[in-house]
Formats: sequence, structure tokens, C-alpha cells
Amino acid sequence: MLLLAALGAVAAFFVLDGARYFSFSQLQAAQADLARAYAEQPLRVLALYALLYIALFALALPVGSVMTLAGGALFGFGLGVVVVSFASTIGATLAFLGARYLLGDAARQRFGARLAAVDQGIAREGAYYLFTLRLMPVLPPALLSVLFGLTAMRTATFYAVSQIGMLAGTLVYVNAGTQLAQLESARGILSPTMAASLVLLGLFPLGVKKAVDASRARRL
Repeated sequence: MLLLAALGAVAAFFVLDGARYFSFSQLQAAQADLARAYAEQPLRVLALYALLYIALFALALPVGSVMTLAGGALFGFGLGVVVVSFASTIGATLAFLGARYLLGDAARQRFGARLAAVDQGIAREGAYYLFTLRLMPVLPPALLSVLFGLTAMRTATFYAVSQIGMLAGTLVYVNAGTQLAQLESARGILSPTMAASLVLLGLFPLGVKKAVDASRARRL
């Protein structure tokens, strides 16, 4: 029943063309109205924004970038980073748990041997891989939550690593959101230089661990 409810919500989002309400142009058009609502009822708007962000992220819907820009436009840089960071991580963890408890049994029945090998690697270096993938703008963050939910990674580890790993992207997009009126599109926010920097930043801890492991092996 939970799986059908989640799939129904996702299907309704696409059938009813929900994506148009979370487009960059729609956000720019509604910026003044949203700012007015926040000025009149700040706590209510803040709570509704956080709950909506968590729900959309938990359903793995592709609206994270626009929602993060909206956080910067509404709440400014400091508060925006705090709200987006926790809302995105909580939503990602819910997607992680949803994939584990709704899809995990079916995945293990079909790919049991392969997942067992994956789980061995996750137990050794899963936190490093997750951190690297969270920083790299290669796979959608919501998709990563679903994929790691099918592994044996501990929930606490997933939450902590996701909170730290998604912070760099959050800083970039929230800062861009504070300049929403001057932006022409969301595509130009993550420039090739910025994307390459995030990739290098993500690879750094994994490379350090590999170097330390190689050094230990040589000493032994």
C-alpha cells in the first residue's frame, strides 16, 4: 500500500504536469508574491517550505535545484543554507528508507549475489563512495538515495555523510538563489569550472584513503 501510494504520488506529479510549477521561470515570476507571503507569515512559510522540500525529495522528484534556489531567494544565504541542508538530508534519508523497506526484498531476491558483493564494498568504503557521489554533479541526489537504500549501509552513516556531502552544492545554489532576479537560467549556475572543482573535492577523500591503505599494505 505504501509503495502504491508513493508511485501514485509520483505519477500524479507528472500526469498533472507538476514540474511546470517548479520551473526556473515560474520561480522568478512568483518571487515577489513569495517574498510578500514570507514577510507577512515567516514561520508558516518557513515550515511549509521545509515540509514541501522534504516530501518532494523523499519521492525522488527532480525539483531539488529550483527548491534550493527558492530557499536562497526567500530566506537569504545563512538561513537558506540551514533550512535546505536539513530538509534535503531528511528527505534523502526518507527516500533511502523507502527504497530499503519497499524495494529491498524484491531487489535481493533478484540480485542477491550481486548485492552481497556490493554490500561488502559498502561495508569497507561505502561512506567514501557516497561522499564522492554526493559532491559530484553526475547522478541526481534523489536517485543516489534510492540506490544506496538497496545496500546494507547504516541509516545513521547515510544521513551524516549526505548532510556533509550535499553541503557544497547547497552553498552554490542557495547563494545563486539570493541573486535570483539577475539569473537568466538555472543551467549557468554550475559552470564547468565549478563542476570540475566539486568532482576533485569529491575524489580527494577517496584518494587519500586509497593512498593510506596502499601505504599500510606496503608496511605490512
